[in-house]
Amino acid sequence: MDLLLWRHAEAVEGSPDHARELTERGLRQARQMADWLEVRRPKRLRVLVSPTVRTRQTAAAFTDRFEIVPTLGPEGGVADLLAATGWPDSAGPCLVIGHQPALGRMAALLLAGEEADWTVKKGALWWFSNRVRDGETQTVLRAVVPPDLA
Repeated sequence: MDLLLWRHAEAVEGSPDHARELTERGLRQARQMADWLEVRRPKRLRVLVSPTVRTRQTAAAFTDRFEIVPTLGPEGGVADLLAATGWPDSAGPCLVIGHQPALGRMAALLLAGEEADWTVKKGALWWFSNRVRDGETQTVLRAVVPPDLA
């Protein structure tokens, strides 16, 4: 399984939190990452998105075919990410567009074996694969792409 974690691009400050929109810079970040991802897109990619405006705008730069998952909102955690994506046993690749601290904590769990407060930069994408080698399940970090390098 491939699991792609994409933190929403830069958003305006303010409240209510769920209604915050992307800044002009955030819109550019989302388009740049979407262009990078389109060239490398796994087949049958399932796209799951937090219900916030900023995550839906980030997703819309890439596709109009995404599923809004309420548990992936800013209050969500690693357990919600695992449940929504089916990691590591889901049959197909999955892209999650979400928030800190859940995305960073998920990256830490996948790479270090326990949750920790790792930071995923706004607009960045982390790409993981799961494979079995010699009977051992392995998590592989395929890419970390900040928006300015997309």
